[in-house]
Amino acid sequence: MDPSFRWGDGRKDHHAHFIDRLRALVNDPSMDLDDILPKNPGDPLVALTKQDLDPLSVDELTARIATLEAEIARARAKIDHAVNHRANAESLFKR
Repeated sequence: MDPSFRWGDGRKDHHAHFIDRLRALVNDPSMDLDDILPKNPGDPLVALTKQDLDPLSVDELTARIATLEAEIARARAKIDHAVNHRANAESLFKR
């Protein structure tokens, strides 16, 4: 985008040059989702992240966020349980 870009109503966009400078960072190939997602193409997480959100309503998006937050809480609880279980086992064998 040209730093002297003007909106249709004649306002000048003083921040357009920042967009151009950050374009390489936004499109950084090292931040590709394929690198951080599971390699199994049948994994539901992969399908979830590739789903088009455009056709969803605000209510549907809100429900989706609530479901994802509940799943995050469930995963965190599982991590806590695993960490505590391991710590308890280690303390038992250190006696």
